[in-house]
Amino acid sequence: MGKHQEEQDVEKKIGQLQNRQKILLNRKRTEERRARTHRLIGRGAILEGVFPAIVAMEGEEVKAFLIALSRLPGARELAEKTPKNEGEK
Repeated sequence: MGKHQEEQDVEKKIGQLQNRQKILLNRKRTEERRARTHRLIGRGAILEGVFPAIVAMEGEEVKAFLIALSRLPGARELAEKTPKNEGEK
């Protein structure tokens, strides 16, 4: 095999590996996005179950409600005491 052919083969292999890398990175991003979406939906369902009134609220109203809850006495300490993965499966 000539040097020119060998260079072409190497370039082809590099291109294939770069494409494979792109595919793997896209797959990783897709899996991360799906996991985040699943997590957000689950937490939203929990929030609506605990506070049914928020179903009728707009996004900014929900945010204000949660901020107000976070400012209640003991809220910060409770959040810090709660294990990070409690309730997650």
